[in-house]
Amino acid sequence: MKKLIETLKNCWKVEDLRQRLLITFLFVAIYRFGSYVVLPGINPSQLESLQNQTRGGLMSLLDMFSGGAFSNASIFALGIMPYISASIVMQLLAVAVPYFQKMQREGESGRKKINWYTRALTVVILLFQAPSYLINLKMQAEGALATGISWSVFIVPATIILAAGSMFVLWLGERITDKGVGNGISLIIMIGIIARLPEAFFQEFTSRFTAISAGGLVLFIVEVLFLYAIICAAILLVQGTRKVPVQYAKRVVGNKQYGGARQYIPLKLFAANVMPIIFAQALMFIPLTLVRFQSENASSIVQSLMDNRSLLYNVIYVTLIIAFTYFYTAITLNPTQMAEDMKRNNGFIPGIKPGKDTAEYIDTVMSRLTLPGSLFIAFIAVMPALAGLLNVQQGFAQFFGGTSLLILVGVVIDTLQQIESYLMMRHYDGLLNSGHTRNAAAGVPSAY
Repeated sequence: MKKLIETLKNCWKVEDLRQRLLITFLFVAIYRFGSYVVLPGINPSQLESLQNQTRGGLMSLLDMFSGGAFSNASIFALGIMPYISASIVMQLLAVAVPYFQKMQREGESGRKKINWYTRALTVVILLFQAPSYLINLKMQAEGALATGISWSVFIVPATIILAAGSMFVLWLGERITDKGVGNGISLIIMIGIIARLPEAFFQEFTSRFTAISAGGLVLFIVEVLFLYAIICAAILLVQGTRKVPVQYAKRVVGNKQYGGARQYIPLKLFAANVMPIIFAQALMFIPLTLVRFQSENASSIVQSLMDNRSLLYNVIYVTLIIAFTYFYTAITLNPTQMAEDMKRNNGFIPGIKPGKDTAEYIDTVMSRLTLPGSLFIAFIAVMPALAGLLNVQQGFAQFFGGTSLLILVGVVIDTLQQIESYLMMRHYDGLLNSGHTRNAAAGVPSAY
């Protein structure tokens, strides 16, 4: 505790870091305030059925990523997820379409063009998602609209407001990245997830003392300890790295010697990050979209696909995660390109011939890493369903794994590392000086 207080004092002493932290807190406060600003013309007291709809199933995930704005019928109800969907599409296009491949290689100008296309695609997605959200709102809380206003008239201005709200959230995230600390988009998603934690924690605590044979305090403590173990495992997953040694040949130019040092290629066990889960979850939302958020008239198979605790849902979910892990790792890491760059810089892996053999070696190492990594990701992804089957409340079960847990761990580590870098520049000790996230000081934990 003393170390934490001392570090916070050091953060306040560094003027640049202090300003960035204050800006970050300000923008986060604006985002949280907007999550409670209800759409004009909607009576918030009539939204009980919408809030009940988001307490379980896939709808609870949508509400979690928006920080509760979805169930509040807020101007930020659609959150940042349309932009995430557009970014995923652009990443796929950059792999499959030569035009976007060329644009990606153009450096800063190409990046600006891709960002423009991503924003334009975000607006297109919003123009489809906003009316769908409003149709669902009408079905769940038709009496919430003010008297004298028809839904047919209300949809057009409400669509514009929802789209503008989502783009404003995107702007906040970009400002946090530029002026604050951490990645703004990821930080906004993390804040939305954390916002649900106190309520979920309290509900689980209450349920263990009110329900018959619920286990009481002992079982609740066991759940908290198990959640702590899952978080530790997720940290190991995010930080786990296989270091491939690379030796560079010596060159003597005049009186100076270049090269000759041994370096490492850090191949991460979790190279695909949370993208496989996001891809898989996006596909699993399709049945929900086809029945327009209504499951009464859906077939039994579609109903199973809409229940994240069903066996069919989780089998398909795990299969998609494993497949997307291999796919995303393949498109983000190119062993042939890595081998060519290494050869161009007079580098080689000890015991491996440069060129084709090096590419095959890197590919073999990545294949060995991807299999356990994909299985671990799949296990964490289905943990909320397993926790739900053990009578853990739906809201609290979401924190036992899945995208939410991996995002929380990844964003927190990334933000702490940025704060650490600011402190180290001023020769202050940070929060991570005794941990394993400072690769230079403690080394990177090996995957195997």
